[in-house]
Amino acid sequence: MAEFKIFSDPVHGFVSVAAGLLYDLIKAAEVQRLRRIRQLGVGYLVFPGAEHSRFGHALGAMALMRDALHQIKERGTPISEKEAEAAMAAALLHDVGHGPFSHTLEHDLIRGLRHEDMTRVIMARLNERVDGRLALSMSFFDDAAARPFFHQLISSQLDMDRLDYLRRDAFYTGVSEGVVGVNRIIKTMQVHPLEGGPDSRVVVQSKGAYAVEAFFIARRLMYWQVYLHEAVIAGDLLLRSAFRRARDLGDRVPDAASDLMFFLRNRIDRGQIEEPEVLDRYCRLDDSDVLFSLKEWYRGNDHILADLSRRFLDRDFLRVMFLDREPDPDTIARLERATLEWMANRGLLGADVRDEGTEYDYYTGFAHSSHSAYLREGPTIAILDKAGRLRELSDVADTSAIAALSEPVTKPYVFAPKEILALGM
Repeated sequence: MAEFKIFSDPVHGFVSVAAGLLYDLIKAAEVQRLRRIRQLGVGYLVFPGAEHSRFGHALGAMALMRDALHQIKERGTPISEKEAEAAMAAALLHDVGHGPFSHTLEHDLIRGLRHEDMTRVIMARLNERVDGRLALSMSFFDDAAARPFFHQLISSQLDMDRLDYLRRDAFYTGVSEGVVGVNRIIKTMQVHPLEGGPDSRVVVQSKGAYAVEAFFIARRLMYWQVYLHEAVIAGDLLLRSAFRRARDLGDRVPDAASDLMFFLRNRIDRGQIEEPEVLDRYCRLDDSDVLFSLKEWYRGNDHILADLSRRFLDRDFLRVMFLDREPDPDTIARLERATLEWMANRGLLGADVRDEGTEYDYYTGFAHSSHSAYLREGPTIAILDKAGRLRELSDVADTSAIAALSEPVTKPYVFAPKEILALGM
């Protein structure tokens, strides 16, 4: 094989990978599976260009890790080739535990699962396959290494994951407000103290403060314009309703993708993810299993599941409406009655697997969207000023933007069939 393998990435340009551990990991089935998982879940149904995959994001995070390590080393922090390779491997694998449609179904297939939990289990499996060469990467991922700044580059408020996905998602969705100065941020990163010992951390020089501030502003805008867009929420709700109905049906659910059916017919929880069958089946799951199953359910005999499946496949979403305040109980009850009447008129009620009169929650309900762009509690962003002092980001910002971005924004919303909300609640 050639000494280097080169990937052409529309976001970062050419990404070269040397023959060895990193390229062996890229070829692994667990990593190649990420090509079949969309980065933004149902976001492609809202933003037509958002067809990009978790695989591209993994390569991007690895490429940014290489750039950041090079910059940190140039500033005077010693980093060995083994440490650099381990950090890049951890960046490459940081999302390998995602399931179909990324975050949308994360809690619907395995109870209590966080994709980071599955990532750690898959890393351990890969480590056995590569004869223990991922041990250092796993310690970086776990924040168990003697040099904690490596973990900060993998998982923090300003890590390679976030720097890549904001820029990548802005590119593919066409949302220009999400474009961030990634190169500027990385060029102004360093480790403090420079020797990179047990008390070290990644900081940003004062000349990069504006770029970091712009990063968090872009993060807030991307959440409300993309990740928590009302149509994206509607698609998430619809897909999760279809899965909830499939699970409620039990043995009555039509057969579909076998690995997906395993998780629907068995109540798997977080404590079982290391079991060989659970792990094997999870590592075979991707978006195609979900889409195939929806097409099978669409032709099935259960009217509710068929309708929910058709709606997702045809992009006939429920409507999400953000509210100024929490709805009162009378409003909730009125909406539930209207939904049951709407379902009855369309032949969606009848012999059911639930107590009569509770089926409305497949189609309607109330929930909240909440987001804080910058967290001032816990590990914050440190700015190194020209006098060599460390200051928290919001203390050096020229505007009140960062302080405002640290306040959580919560928006209540209602979801229901469009015909019902069109009549008013």
